[in-house]
Amino acid sequence: MAVVYTAEVTSTGDGRNGAVHSSDGLLDLPLSSPKAVGGSGTATNPEQLFAAGYAACFHSALRVSARESRTALTDDTVTVEVALHKEESGFHLSVVLGVVLPGLAPAEARRLAEAAHGRCPYSKAVRGNVEVRVDVTV
Repeated sequence: MAVVYTAEVTSTGDGRNGAVHSSDGLLDLPLSSPKAVGGSGTATNPEQLFAAGYAACFHSALRVSARESRTALTDDTVTVEVALHKEESGFHLSVVLGVVLPGLAPAEARRLAEAAHGRCPYSKAVRGNVEVRVDVTV
């Protein structure tokens, strides 16, 4: 399998309360733990960054699925919620993908969302390890 792109990001400082910097300089952000877990909540956090990447990637996969089926999308959105859970063994994540496809029949909207979930690299990466729920609204 040929590599077509590699993102390189370095964490410095104190992990969740440090900073992240990409090798190309396009990403340069301070981090702060959310208030809900005892942090200051004054900067972005790893869960928000993961949600942003997943939302953009899934939305692209959704658009490809729509083009392949010759379905026109208008005002479509993807909102991703990444929840951080704490249990006795430590922390884990869960994800809710909120897909809004105005004007489509519910069955068609669900089919496109499931096709996107099958092709999205983020969905593939977490499959079998992170609980992901796909909610579709028309």
